[in-house]
Amino acid sequence: MKVKLFEESWPVNGTFTISRGSRTHTRVVVVELQQGEYIGRGECVPYARYGESIESVLAELAELTVKVENGLTRKEMQYLLPAGAARNALDCAYWDFECKKAKQRIWQYLSVPQPKSVITAFTLSLDTPENMKLAAIENVHRPLLKLKLAGEGDVERVAAVREGSPGARIIVDANEGWNEEQYLEMVPELVKLGVEMIEQPLPANDDSALEHLPRPITLCADESCHDRSSLPKIIGRYDMVNIKTDKTGGLTEALALKEEAQQAGLQVMVGCMLATSLAMAPAFIVAQDVQVVDLDGPLLLAEDRESPIPFTDSLMNVYQAKLWG
Repeated sequence: MKVKLFEESWPVNGTFTISRGSRTHTRVVVVELQQGEYIGRGECVPYARYGESIESVLAELAELTVKVENGLTRKEMQYLLPAGAARNALDCAYWDFECKKAKQRIWQYLSVPQPKSVITAFTLSLDTPENMKLAAIENVHRPLLKLKLAGEGDVERVAAVREGSPGARIIVDANEGWNEEQYLEMVPELVKLGVEMIEQPLPANDDSALEHLPRPITLCADESCHDRSSLPKIIGRYDMVNIKTDKTGGLTEALALKEEAQQAGLQVMVGCMLATSLAMAPAFIVAQDVQVVDLDGPLLLAEDRESPIPFTDSLMNVYQAKLWG
C-alpha cells in the first residue's frame, strides 16, 4: 500500500459567508491509497472551529503513513486518530479502496439497497436582508433553502427570503451565533415565517439552556454533535443531529452515529463542509432516509472534480464509481 497526501484549493462561486467570516476558496486535504491497480480516495476540510488546520491534519495523517503502508486496517485506524477531519479523509479513502478491490459499489459492499436520489438544501450565505432576498429570488426554483444567520437582524433576513421565495421550505443555521434572549425573541417570529428547523442556535459549550427553553421549531445539534459520545448531552436539548463525516471522522462512525441517534428517537440531518463531490459521496450514503439533507457543497463551488455528483437543480443523484465507492 502506498499513501499520498494532497492539499487542494477550490474556488467558491462568489463569496461564502457565515457568522464566523467569509471566504472565496475552500482548502481541502485528500488522501490517496494505492495498491497495484486499485486506488482509494478520501477528502476532508480542516475546520478552525475544532482546532484543525491544513497543516495539523496533514501532520496527523503523516504520522500514520508508515503504519497504513505496512497493513493497518480501517477498523484498527479508528482507535489511532480522534474523530475529525484527518480520520475522515483516511477512513473514506479506505472505503473507496476496499470497494474498488472488491469490485463492488459502496452499497453492495455494505449490503444495503442502492441509494435513491435526494433533495438537498441550498445554502444562502449570511448577508443583508436585501441581498438575501435577491439570492432567494435567484434560487426560487429550489424547494429547500438553508439560511446562514448570525443574531441581530435575523428575523428581517428570514422575512426577506420568505418574500423572495414564498414557496420554499426554510431551515436556518445560527452557527452558535445567538444567546438565550435572542432565541426567545426570534423563535415566535420564525414560527410565523414557516421556519422548519433551527441549527445550533446557542454555543456548543453553553447550550444547556435548551433543556428548559420552548422548542416549537425543531432544533438540530451541529457543533454540539461530533460522534456517538456526543449523544448523552444532546438528548433533551435537541430534536435532531447534524451528521458530518468531517466531524465523525469518516463514514464508519457516521453510519454508527446515525443508527444510534435514530434508536434514541432523534431525527437526522446529514450535512457537509464546503467541499467537492469527493467529500459528498460518502455522506450521500448516510443521507438515505433521513429528515434533512444538506450536501450542497459542490453547488456552492465555481469548479468541481471530474466525474462529479450529478445534480438536477437541488436533486442529488447517484454518482459513478470513478468518483468514489
